[in-house]
Amino acid sequence: MTAALTLRRRSSLLPALLLVTAVVGALELSNSLMNYVQEKFGTEAHQRLEDWQRLHTLASNAPIDRQLKLVNSFFNRVTFVSDIQHWGEEDYWATPVELLTTNGGDCEDFSIAKYLTLKAMGVPDGQLRVIYVNALELNQAHMVLAWYPEPGADPLILDNLINEIKPASQRTDLEPVYSFNGEGLWLNQSGGERTRIGEAQKLSRWQELNSRLTDSLRP
Repeated sequence: MTAALTLRRRSSLLPALLLVTAVVGALELSNSLMNYVQEKFGTEAHQRLEDWQRLHTLASNAPIDRQLKLVNSFFNRVTFVSDIQHWGEEDYWATPVELLTTNGGDCEDFSIAKYLTLKAMGVPDGQLRVIYVNALELNQAHMVLAWYPEPGADPLILDNLINEIKPASQRTDLEPVYSFNGEGLWLNQSGGERTRIGEAQKLSRWQELNSRLTDSLRP
C-alpha cells in the first residue's frame, strides 16, 4: 500500500487541523497530528508541514503580491502525480495535509492548497477563485487559482504548470469553464461573462474535501 493510500485510510483519525473554509487567519497543526506524521511518514513529511506553518507565520502580514508568490512557489515544489497513481481513483481532491505529507498531488490539490493557505493568511474569500479550465496546449482539463484585486478585474493566475504569476489576459492557453470559492459557484460563458449557478457545495469533490477537513476537528 502506498503512503498516500495509507494516509487516506487513516485520515478520519488525524487530529485537529485548524484550517477549514469557514476559518480565516488560522493554520495550526496539533502536536498529535505532527507526531502521527513523523511516526508514519518520516522526518521529511514532518518538515514539510512545519515549513507550511512557518510560511503562514512569516507571510501573514506581508503585502498581497508577496503572499501570492510565496504560496505559489511553496506548493509548486510538490511532485505532480496523477490521482489514479497516487490515490487509486480517477478524481480525488486532497487536503493540504494529505498533499504535503505524501509530497504528491495534481492540479486540483495544488490549487485548493493555495486557496486555503491564502485564506488562512487573511486574503478575503471574494478575491480568490479556484478555476476549472481547459489547458488548450495540453488538450486536457486543468485547475488554477485566481486572485482578483477587485471585482471584474483581470485576475492573477497561480498555476502549477508555470512558476510565474501572470494576469489571466496573458494566459491564452487557458480556457475557463467554471470557478468556485467558499461563497459560490460560477459558470464561465463565451465573451468572458460569468453566471452564478449556486453554491460551491454543488461540487461533490468539494463537499468530500470539506467533510474531511471538518472531521479532523472532531475529538
